[in-house]
Amino acid sequence: MKLIQTRVPEVEYDLLRRMAKAEGLTMQEWIRAAIRNRLLPDEVDPKDPIFSAFPLVRGKGAKVDVAERHDELLYGPLR
Repeated sequence: MKLIQTRVPEVEYDLLRRMAKAEGLTMQEWIRAAIRNRLLPDEVDPKDPIFSAFPLVRGKGAKVDVAERHDELLYGPLR
């Protein structure tokens, strides 16, 4: 882990201290979370091909309910 130092105005420091305390975090934890949120935003890109690429194959056979029969499909019929 790397150490980062910075200077902030007194007003920003007080706001940071209050926000961290209100959320039950240390200032260090709050700052790390803020950096993560800025660098890795939790957003969905509607243009991402994952939302339009499926189904890759249009099946013509019998439909299998994988959600209900996953054990049988993975391990074979029950004995």
